[in-house]
Amino acid sequence: MNAPAADRLTSAVVGRDFLASIVVFLVALPLCMGIAIASGAPPALGLITGIVGGLVVGSIAGSPLQVSGPAAGMAVLVYQLVQEHGLMMLGVVGLIAGALQLLAGVFKLGQWFRAISPSVIHGMLAGIGVLIFASQLHVMLDDAPRANGLLNIAAIPEAVIKVFPVDGSVHHLAAMAGIVTIATIILWNQFKPKALALIPGPLLGVIVGTAFAMVFALPITLVNLPATLASGLNIPTAEALAGFTNPDILTLGLVFAFVASAETLLCATAVDKMHIGTRTDYDKELRAQGIGNMICGGFGALPMTGVIVRSAANVEAGATTRISAIMHGAWLLLAVAAFPFVLNAIPTSVLAAILVYTGYKLVNVAQIRKIAEFGRQELVIYFATLVGVVAIDLLTGVILGFGLATLKLVYTFSHLEIRREHDAQTNRVDLWMTGSATFFSIPQLGQALESSPFGSEVHIHVEKLDYIDHACLEMLSSWEKLHQSGGGSLVVEWSELVERYGRRSEEKTEIPGLMIRPAA
Repeated sequence: MNAPAADRLTSAVVGRDFLASIVVFLVALPLCMGIAIASGAPPALGLITGIVGGLVVGSIAGSPLQVSGPAAGMAVLVYQLVQEHGLMMLGVVGLIAGALQLLAGVFKLGQWFRAISPSVIHGMLAGIGVLIFASQLHVMLDDAPRANGLLNIAAIPEAVIKVFPVDGSVHHLAAMAGIVTIATIILWNQFKPKALALIPGPLLGVIVGTAFAMVFALPITLVNLPATLASGLNIPTAEALAGFTNPDILTLGLVFAFVASAETLLCATAVDKMHIGTRTDYDKELRAQGIGNMICGGFGALPMTGVIVRSAANVEAGATTRISAIMHGAWLLLAVAAFPFVLNAIPTSVLAAILVYTGYKLVNVAQIRKIAEFGRQELVIYFATLVGVVAIDLLTGVILGFGLATLKLVYTFSHLEIRREHDAQTNRVDLWMTGSATFFSIPQLGQALESSPFGSEVHIHVEKLDYIDHACLEMLSSWEKLHQSGGGSLVVEWSELVERYGRRSEEKTEIPGLMIRPAA
């Protein structure tokens, strides 16, 4: 390629990334503030996380097109932390979580964070969606969220009543601004013209909702950003840093690290499916997230993860390199530093409305249908995780789902069904085996074989067998010798299994748990 052509190509790439960075900035701006409010933190702390996610993590990320920042999936954890331990401990927990992520990346544990059942992950996200929806519905009415998820859900009928004018309160006015915001997002997503497709729905919702509040001069709560970004920092004090020795804080740091890492790497996997460029280096991404969260912890800001909404917008807008993610962080910094008076005109009910919509979207009905295709057991895991997250807490819900997924795995690899047919005229017994034949199944298999009449011809059909281990093979070999001594025979229909796997060779065919040699 000659120099002018290379220059044109470079210019085109930079141009696409420049435009994509503006789109991502417009998506990230309202979400950074909204997620901070949902987390019980000042909006400035969400913006700081978005800036660090762009400028720092975007520069060193293992997934070049993934965009990092505050995530709705972490809002519930942060809210619980702030309520129980105070805002000052947010930075301490962030430092712990970031350090653990950095170590996990150094020791190449990135792939292991992906070894989680999709039903558990989607159940966790749905549970978080329910909690965000229930809590932010009250904030959308300029009301305070309740102490926990169940109380927020129980108070929804009360919130619905407040939508209507009662006793001169302003709850219905805040609700009107929120409803206008949600309606704008839904209508824009349904009917937006192709020429304006890159304008994100949440941004338009904020503009319309804010304009509505200003035109009608609604006396509702507005965003309150500090005069300078530095004055909004929440740097941990020496007293707060002593929390490193507190077992509760250490546990929260571990939980933050686990949830943030799982969400980030699942997001990175999804982003890889959206483009044909460089694939994710999971360990490098974990290290980058760890560094980013340690910086955010030092500032006392919200924790960060890779965020699918911003990342998808980045890919769809045509980004091809990490330049887009880095520049979106620069735009966030510019907006906060130069135009705080514009952001301070946004009603908190408008930002809460975006989170209400986001929470609703996290409970993905289409995903539930997809999980149902894999059987009732996966649905049980999904709903058990969801209920655990909502009714108890996030960590307990995930542990419950993971435990059920593990039990299902044990059941799958220990469950064997044997169907028996006996033809008395020919003295032939057919045994159809379905599932996994392991040492757990030896008593069941032995009983089925020993029920065969003396001198019978026993045929074992294995085309529906998923796995057979060495213990069962030895047991079949021993029983065959015993049965042959009484004039009987044992025929294992290996050919059916070979046909199922579709692999033949002159010497041998390999199947998980088996080494089959063709008949002479």
